[in-house]
Amino acid sequence: MQAIRNRDTEPERLIRRLVHARGLRYRLCARPLPGLRRTADMVFRPTKIAVFIDGCYWHGCPEHYKAPRTNPGYWSDKVARNIARDRDTDKQLTESGWLVLRFWEHESAEECVHKIVGAVHSRRNSLKAR
Repeated sequence: MQAIRNRDTEPERLIRRLVHARGLRYRLCARPLPGLRRTADMVFRPTKIAVFIDGCYWHGCPEHYKAPRTNPGYWSDKVARNIARDRDTDKQLTESGWLVLRFWEHESAEECVHKIVGAVHSRRNSLKAR
C-alpha cells in the first residue's frame, strides 16, 4: 500500500497544469472544510469549489473497476468504503455551500478543465453580482 500514490498522479498533474495555464490558481491537496479530515485534489477557496480526480480502481469506476483475484473480500470491501466515503464527502461539502466536481482518471483532461474553468468563472460572477 505504501507504493500507491494518493496524490500527484499523472491525470491530476495534467489537469492541474492545464488549469494553471488558463490563469486559475488553487490549493493542492487541501481540506475544504477545517473540521473534515478529507482533502480535495484542487481547492478554489474563494469560489468554494472542490475538485477530485478519482482513480478508476480505488474509487470503483462503473466502467473500469474489476474485482481483484487475490483477497477479493478485503479489496472489494475497501473500494466500497472508499465509495461510501466519497458520497459522504460530497454530501458534507454540498451542505456547506461547496460545489463538488468529480472526474474519473480516464476522462479527457481538456473536458475536465473546461468544466472546472467554467464553474470557477460562473461562481466568481455570481459572487460579484451580490
